[in-house]
Amino acid sequence: MELEDFGYIKFPLMTEKAINLIEKENKLSFIATPQATKTDIKKLIEKVYKVKVSSVNVLNDMKGRKKVTVKLDKKYKAEELAAKLGVI
Repeated sequence: MELEDFGYIKFPLMTEKAINLIEKENKLSFIATPQATKTDIKKLIEKVYKVKVSSVNVLNDMKGRKKVTVKLDKKYKAEELAAKLGVI
């Protein structure tokens, strides 16, 4: 079951900065649809990957994309989830 199957998430972000966030701050970055809200993203990540999300930050960039940064609870490792997604 992939995130793309649920509509709100387009793809995980695989930039150098996104990888640093995974390793140092336990955060994952995604590009989402413009209609997605913080609550939608949080529920989706928690339901699909059985993790607890502690915060969701959203940024609309200059290219018209919605960049979402999800911080996982301390009990869960972003590196493990990133490996499932194929980011790392």
